[in-house]
Order: sequence, then C-alpha cells, then structure tokens
Amino acid sequence: MMKNSCFHCGQAIPKGDLVLKEINGTQQSFCCHGCASVCEVIHEAGMESFYKRTPDGELLSPPPPPNKDIEFFDYDEVQSQFVDNLSDRREITLMSEAIHCAACVWLIEHTLAKMDGLLLARVNFTNKQIKIRWDNSKTKLSEIIKKLNSIGYDATPYDPSASEQAYKKANRDLLYRLGFAGFAMMNVMWFSVALYSGAAEDLEYRNYFHWLEFFIATAALAYSGQPFLKGALTAIKSRTVGMDVSISLGMLTTYFYSFWVTIHPNHSGDVYFDTLIDFMFLLLIGRYLEAISKNKAIDASRRLMDLQPKVARKLNEEAENIVPVRTLLKGDLIVVKPGEQIPVDGTISFGQSMVNESMLSGESKEISKNVNDSVVAGTLNVDGHLTIQVDKILQDTKLGKIVHMVEEAQGSKAPIQCTADKIMPWFVSTTISLALASFVFWLFMANIEFAVITATAVLIITCPCAFGLATPMAIAVASGVSARNGILVKNGTVLEVLHSIEHFVFDKTGTLTKGEMKLVGEAFVDSTEQEKILRAVASIENLSEHSLGNGIVKSVKNRFSIGNSEWSKVDGFKIIAGKGVQGTVANSLYQIGTASWLSSLNFTLPDSLQTVAEEKAKLGQTAVWIAKDSEIKGVIFLEDEIRPEAVELISRLKAKGKKVSLLSGDLAVVADRVAEQLGGMNVIAEVLPEDKNEVIKTLQAQGQTVAMVGDGVNDAPALVRANVGIALGSGTDVSMESADIVLMNNELLAVDTAIELSAKTLRTIKQNIASSITYNLIMVPLAMSGVLTPLIAAITMPLSSLVVIGNAARIRSFFNKKHSLK
Repeated sequence: MMKNSCFHCGQAIPKGDLVLKEINGTQQSFCCHGCASVCEVIHEAGMESFYKRTPDGELLSPPPPPNKDIEFFDYDEVQSQFVDNLSDRREITLMSEAIHCAACVWLIEHTLAKMDGLLLARVNFTNKQIKIRWDNSKTKLSEIIKKLNSIGYDATPYDPSASEQAYKKANRDLLYRLGFAGFAMMNVMWFSVALYSGAAEDLEYRNYFHWLEFFIATAALAYSGQPFLKGALTAIKSRTVGMDVSISLGMLTTYFYSFWVTIHPNHSGDVYFDTLIDFMFLLLIGRYLEAISKNKAIDASRRLMDLQPKVARKLNEEAENIVPVRTLLKGDLIVVKPGEQIPVDGTISFGQSMVNESMLSGESKEISKNVNDSVVAGTLNVDGHLTIQVDKILQDTKLGKIVHMVEEAQGSKAPIQCTADKIMPWFVSTTISLALASFVFWLFMANIEFAVITATAVLIITCPCAFGLATPMAIAVASGVSARNGILVKNGTVLEVLHSIEHFVFDKTGTLTKGEMKLVGEAFVDSTEQEKILRAVASIENLSEHSLGNGIVKSVKNRFSIGNSEWSKVDGFKIIAGKGVQGTVANSLYQIGTASWLSSLNFTLPDSLQTVAEEKAKLGQTAVWIAKDSEIKGVIFLEDEIRPEAVELISRLKAKGKKVSLLSGDLAVVADRVAEQLGGMNVIAEVLPEDKNEVIKTLQAQGQTVAMVGDGVNDAPALVRANVGIALGSGTDVSMESADIVLMNNELLAVDTAIELSAKTLRTIKQNIASSITYNLIMVPLAMSGVLTPLIAAITMPLSSLVVIGNAARIRSFFNKKHSLK
C-alpha cells in the first residue's frame, strides 16, 4: 500500500498528484516532480543521512521552482552589486528562506563541498545566509545556485532589505503566537476561577472544566509553544542541549502530569494547565522583548545602510532623471542638490560645496569640496549644487564596505564566548540533573504533584540564555556604536584582547606623520630674491603631482596668501622622472630638483649651501635645489609633518604601561629624530617593507602581544601578523582589508579610545556572566526547595536575559562620555 505522504517533504499528497520514482531500488511516493528530483539528487550524492538528521515531525518544504534567470547572475555587471572583488576568487552571501534546521546546514555545506572550484561554503542558520567563496574560472555562480536548487533550497544574493523583511516576518510570527497564548490564558483563567470558587467540589463539574482546559492548553502548546519545542528537537538532533530543552521539558512535564490527572477523575491532585499557559505566555513576552532589544542593540549596520540613498538624479543630455542607484554605472554623471545625501562614491566634476562627513569620521565639522575632490556615499551635501561622476555604488562604496565589516564583526566569536559556548551544554545538563534530583527528593518527601511542580520550576528558572547572550550582545553593541563614531571594529575578538596588548608598534610615514611634506627651511644665495623665486617655484610645482611639489605649493600658498587664480604663468613645463621639474616663468628657466641632477647639468653647487644641506639631512629633511637660468639660486628643505595628536597618544600609551616602538624604513637618524619629537620611544629603523612582518613575528616569538598601527600597502602583512592590526582610514584599501580595526576618523587618539572601549566591553561581558551565574545561584536553590512556582520562574527567567541585554546596551553611552570630556 502506497504512503499518502511525500517521501521527501512528508506533506500530504493531493489527489491526482502522485509521482512514483525508484530510490535505491525501492519505489517511493512523492507529491511532485520537484520533490522526486531533489530526493534523487540527495541519494545520488550519498547524502541520504540528511533525512535522519531532520527533526522528527518536521515537514520540509517542497523545492522551489527553478529560477529561469539564474544565468543572469553570471554577468560581472550584475555580480558587481553583490561581490566586492571581481577577480577569479570571488565571495558572495546568498540568502535562502528554506533553511530551517541543523540538517539543512549539514546538507548544504556537504553538497557544495563536492563542487569543483568551490572554496568555501558556510551556512548561518540564524539569519538563513550562505557565505560562498568560489573560483570563477572553474565554476559559475549560476551553477552553485542551481546545485542549491537541486537539493531544495532557493538562493538569491543577500539583500539587506530582504533581510529586514525576514526579521519583521519572524517578529510578526512570534507576536501571533504570543497573542494566541494570551487568548488561551484568559479563557483558561475563567475555568480556573470557577474551580477555585467551588466547582472542584462537584466531581462532574471538576472533570468537565479539566477537559476544557486540556483542549485549550493542547492548542496553545501546539501553536504558541512551537518555538520552544522545535528548538529543543533541533538541539537534541544535533546532540546538544540548550535553553529550549529545559523549557520544553518543564512544559511537557506539567502538561502530561495535568493530563494524567484529567483522565483519572477520582485523583485528588490539581491540574496545572493554567500555569502551563501562563508561563508560556510570559516566556513569549520575554522572547519578543528580547528580539526587539537585540535588534535595537545591533542594528548599527542597518542604520548605516539607511544612510545610503536608494535613488539618484542621473544626468542624461543635460536632463535629470531619477533612477535607482543599482542601475548606475561607473562614469555616469549624477546631480546632488543642497541638503541631499550623496548616493555614490564619486568625484566632483562640477560645482563646490561644504560636505558633512560625520557619518564616516564621527566628527561633525563640514569639509569644503571642489572639482576633482572625492565624495563618499551617505555624506550630506550642505549648501552647493554638485555634479558627480560615479566611481562606486552600493556594496562597493566605502559605506557599503563598512556595513559588511560591521556585520562580520558582530558575527565573530571572541575567545571568552567560545568558552561560554563550551560551558553551555554542561550548564543545561546540570540543570536537568538538578531538576531530576528535586523530583526524586520531593517524590519521597512530599507527593508526586509537588515533585513535578518543583522540578518544572527548576527547569524553567535556569537561564542559559542570559549566559549565552553575555558575550555576543556586548560585542555586537560595541561594534555598532564604535562604527558610528569613526572606529570600525572588523573582528569582535579584538574587543576582548586589545586592552591587554603589551607592545604597540607604529609605522612612521602616514601614521605618526601626516604623510604630507612641509616646507621647514630654506637657504638662498641672495635673500632679496627669496619671495620672487619661491612664488615662481610654487607656480611650476603646482603643475606637478609629486608629494614634494604638493608640499612646496601648500607651504608657499599659506605663507604668501596666494589665491588659486594668482599663480604665475608657466611655459614649457616638464617632468624629469626621479630628478625634478622645469618650466619658464617671466622668460626665466627654472630647474628644480635633486643635487645630483643639477650637477649633471654642469651647475656648481655653492659650498655654503652644501654645508647647510648636509646638516639638514642629519635631521631627516629633504633638500630640493633651485636653479634659475644658468646659476644655483638656493635650496629649500621639506619634512614630513608629525600628526599633532601623535605626542598625546604616545604619552597616554606610556601612562598605561604599554611599550611603544617606531617601525620605519628611513635612516636611523631620521627615525630617531621623529621618536625624539614624540617624547621618546623605541626605534626599529632601516627596515625593508617586506621585513616589517618579520619584525612583528620576532617580537611575538619573545612572548609579547603586539598591536601594529599602519596605513600603507607594505604594512598589510604586519597588520595581519600582529595580535591586533589597526589601520588608518586614510590609508590604502589593502591595509584596511588586512586590519582588525580601521580608524575611519583618521585620528590617532582613537587608538587610545579603542583600548578603553575594549576594556569597557570586556568589563561588560564579565558583568553579564557574573549576573547570569549569580541569578542561577540564588534562584535555583529556591526553586529546588519548592519556594518558587513555575509561574514565578517564567516571570524571572526572561528578566535575567533582559538584564544582560540592558547592560550590554550601556556601552552606547561610552562615546557620549568621551565627547563630554573633550
């Protein structure tokens, strides 16, 4: 006789829809061809143990219809909206609503692992996301999605708006279950009042009300209690124990004891259907409030993404059309009016304005932006009318990358959390053992009714949930709030270890210094020509892109208050790579560059100027020689300017007992001078870029915990090697990708702020764990002694979780206090 349920999904087979297919030599029944195909693929892949891992009574969903436009996702233009790097090795996050249990995680990861070219497949059961890393030269994204579809999982690229909808759907479902439990509680309470008022004295009425309560409690347990029962089944199938196991045991014990009393009318005991529904209602309230609190605590990434407009004014043949940002391409022109947020990363091609970049840097000051300046998505155009050329959109923008990094940090596990995860099963196992011990003790000392109620109270009162939330909530809140204040924590682990770092190593150029050359001195043959020559030199260098030239231009411009339109006319401008520049101003030929270049042109360098240049070189200053027509006129000296906050940072680190070192490829004399200006620190100089990593490795081999602070490409290996890598937001993309923390506000003092945030976070984690343990040490003995009822237990259990969440939320005030101290 054929089964009337589908062999794959377990759902009833509609009349006339029966599909028969042979699986492993046996003919099986299916509700549709999709289920039959999925089952066949699973068995052919040797993954039939998937069905054994699926929780008993759990119905699978029939496979979704195949997406006809899957190949559409293979185009780079489409993938660029979801993939950061369009090289051969690519990474994307997919989302599938069909993921519903641990068996799904196992099936997806094991099936994809067999695909050629698949480098990583990791399923996040909580948010139904699948992180995929693959070699695009060996397999296509469409093939991966087809493989997922073939085993019953629809998958589409992750969209934050879709994730938001999924969250709202889950909360709405929880609210419906809460409402039903409340409705059941009110009705059962009427029957309980009647029983307590005297109806229980009449055996017929007593039995009648007991059965009414039984039917209502059964419906409430099946629907409102489903989240707890399903969680317990999943945990048991996965051979773990969690909070839902102890809660479900308590509910089922109360339910079946009450049912046993109901079917034995002459039994003198009471039923506790009202208590069952009451604490189910209260547990759902706690879980709903917990879900809302969690979302408010960790929604920094969502609020950040909301800063990025979804539409833009695209400029087409002088006309403006409002289009979705997703449809924009690199090189398109868009218009941003005063008061509007900039929707893309781009370059200003027309107009000027003040732009508020507080969402990126954490500082509220406005920055002047002109033609050729870069602007960032999410920042606010204050007062100008801008035309912007699109460089990057959506996930590729700096804001999009920040959101991705924040999400990664919030999902990462700190070592203390890993320890908590290991303790959790033992914690719950101990709880069940204590409940069993209470039951046995009171069974002999009192009666079965009191024994059941006491054991149930023990199962309900314990709160492994609060213990499990202690670390992730603190890390999630800290990661979110710091991102909004210009400190991007990419890896939650560092929030636990940063405050305990012993040795801070700083790169010099661009980190302790601004990476901008500044004119700090000059020597001329004839001082009366000094201003005239400097103006001419700056006018020529204004046409150059070299950092030395930019330093000269900026310094001369500030010294003589020269406007952008006041530069001298330059003829015959020419760059001599690695040597200098030349140009004609007012019919005089100026040649500006190195001493060796001018010497090769048969210029004679005055001995007096050479002596000055040699002394300045010992101080780490760079000499730029100036020749006018046929003779040397002078030499100017430039130096990388030290960041004004660097001295204060080094002082603070020393006060905290930290060891501080300067790591540089410069000559020792130059590095020593910088260290002296910073108040003194250990110097590791003349280090080749490729050897910085080895320096960090050597320090760690000596037993030191090391933090590396840098900004350049050559710092990337050292940033990865260090226990904590910290990069400046003004640095290269490579260094920011390699670091654990990115200082988007480019303020060095943020290093000290991050250390204090780390200490605050760890302190909060310890407080949360302590409060959870203290709660259980007090409440469990009370429950075992019979003082607390299951109803009281149901009230206090979710409150302990809310205390943990509330304490973690206090981290938000950290930056408010920091700003108030400024």
